[in-house]
Amino acid sequence: MKDIETMNSALLLHFFRCGEAQLTGHREEVNALNVYPVPDGDTGTNMGLTIKSAMKNVDETMSIKQICAAISRGALMGARGNSGVILSQLLRGMTMAMQNCETVSAADFAAALNKGVEIAYKSVLKPVEGTILTVSRKAAEAAREAAETDTSLEVVVSAAVESGRIALAQTPEQLPVLKEAGVVDAGGRGFLYILEGGLAALRGESVSVGGDEELVVKDKTVAFSADFQEAEIKYHYCTELMIHNATRDHEYVRRHITEAVDGDSLVCVGDEGIIKVHYHSNAPGEIINFAQSIGELFDIKVENMKEQMAREAAEKRALEGNAAPAEVAPAPAAPVSPAAPAKKTAVIAVSSGDGISEIFKGLGADGVISGGQTMNPSAEDILNAMAAVPAEEYVILPNNGNIILAAQQVVSISDAPVAVVPSKFMTQGLSALMMFNGELSAEENAEAMTDALGDVQNGEITFAIRDTVNDGIEIKADDILVLLDGKIIAADATVEDGVFSLLDRMEIDDASLLTLYYGEDVSEAEAETLREKIEARYEDLEVEFYRGGQPLYYYLVSLE
Repeated sequence: MKDIETMNSALLLHFFRCGEAQLTGHREEVNALNVYPVPDGDTGTNMGLTIKSAMKNVDETMSIKQICAAISRGALMGARGNSGVILSQLLRGMTMAMQNCETVSAADFAAALNKGVEIAYKSVLKPVEGTILTVSRKAAEAAREAAETDTSLEVVVSAAVESGRIALAQTPEQLPVLKEAGVVDAGGRGFLYILEGGLAALRGESVSVGGDEELVVKDKTVAFSADFQEAEIKYHYCTELMIHNATRDHEYVRRHITEAVDGDSLVCVGDEGIIKVHYHSNAPGEIINFAQSIGELFDIKVENMKEQMAREAAEKRALEGNAAPAEVAPAPAAPVSPAAPAKKTAVIAVSSGDGISEIFKGLGADGVISGGQTMNPSAEDILNAMAAVPAEEYVILPNNGNIILAAQQVVSISDAPVAVVPSKFMTQGLSALMMFNGELSAEENAEAMTDALGDVQNGEITFAIRDTVNDGIEIKADDILVLLDGKIIAADATVEDGVFSLLDRMEIDDASLLTLYYGEDVSEAEAETLREKIEARYEDLEVEFYRGGQPLYYYLVSLE
């Protein structure tokens, strides 16, 4: 086959479609690269759903500019989990670079790949090597070098793929958690499948396509979990604001803030004159004064995180979830009162398990989205749930560390004011919901609800899906895994042993209430028997049990 030197709109569309198909066809292989042995491993699913969303509104009648715009917007709206968010930024940068091309040459593609890496790196305050970022960067560098001496698209893309494979093989040497688990980075492997699919398109080769009905949503991803391994939270103030009619772009804002104010956890994204800023620092006033100098400020929120150290310490963990098959697109549940007149502020909660969903509704959640422990709803899913609840403002409870980024994207694309409470566990979300007041603004509610997150110790009891070693703990398949604030702390023989191992590690002396939500594989009689044993051992502790109905996790536990 003659070397192809340029892609027209039809071939560019075919390139991305084959990339989507290649990733979709190998999603379970990517899922299996999960570092943690809990039954999740959904990086492939999250990335597959993200690129599926990116491609859903493109067709053969579109120009290159239209294709690029649709892919960029679709990826943003459909990004699921941290791996999906990073992928959406890679696609955004690539399409940004190609959108004004009449045809895409080898040099254009190399430049686009490098632009995607640039945007992806900028989306993360502290990039961690050994992740999808490293793999994509090495691939982009190789593409650029190849394009300097060759005009063949096949040669350039092939160089990117080969260099990416080498980088992927080295990821365990860069991240100890990967080496300990004996796997390569899942996000990097997923991105390579996209490039490999595109290369097959250029070569005229067929790509194995997985059926849509097989593309299931599980739960959390670990592909980019290293980004959350903070050594210590030393910045006390979380500042969030939106800049409207900005005279500078978000890249300038990102650069200025990082240079002028010491801090971490920066999220700075922008679109059409609107910039969203989120930053942890000890000088919130400097951020606000700067933002005011370049535009109009909205939704300003400054939180004192000094009392939230325990919650933030959980970000050291690499864990981001657990998995269970579900439908491709999580359908948002109907609001509690769909016909009610618009209220000032509504709360939208993500929930796993019908029992927990009913508890959220009973505590005042206006809308509940099926997700969290069984699936990762996208920004679009959250927007749909908001649209079903008439309100002036909204508070979102993601209740899963892997949904927070998608929820934060809603802030920048919603017409109504939105505040995100960074709840990482169902138990945290339930505790935070107790502080909700529908008559207060979203900002006021989010402040009070976020303050409540640090008051809860969060435990999970599940099972191992394979043999491994994690943080020095030897784990065998089917062992009962015990997690405290997202970190595996023990592997036991029975569920009961696991619960007591958890309680032994929790700070019980100053607590008064222990609440356990039993899952779909636990009977009420089993839960009641366990309650009696806990009460016998901890006489001063009030113990409550509720049917959560969550899959795969025998118990979700909160201690307050």
